[in-house]
Amino acid sequence: MYELTIKTVFSAAHAMRIAGIPEPLHGHDWHVTICLAGEQLDAEGMLIDFHEIEDRLTEIVRPFHHNSLNDVPPFDTTNPTAEHVAQYIGEQLSAVLPAGVHLAWSRVTEAPGCAAIWRP
Repeated sequence: MYELTIKTVFSAAHAMRIAGIPEPLHGHDWHVTICLAGEQLDAEGMLIDFHEIEDRLTEIVRPFHHNSLNDVPPFDTTNPTAEHVAQYIGEQLSAVLPAGVHLAWSRVTEAPGCAAIWRP
């Protein structure tokens, strides 16, 4: 089994609802790490090209960068928790992966020491 991890960072604000009460709007530098896995390498000895995944990951988080997550789909209707952000990014990336490569997990760190991991 081969695994690759790819990281990106975006800056965004959010105001989660906790027990139905919105917290004050505040911002984070969201650190995203995804892990891709697969059994076979291609003819060039790669599971998948890092640059291809970096580009896809950048496309996925671009709408969030320098915005309030609460204003950007799907978080305009979904509580913008780190758990939901990790799941959304993982699902979006999973949808564009080639055969033989799968998402092992996606992790979102919204503050030092505070990370959420989603596994499909």
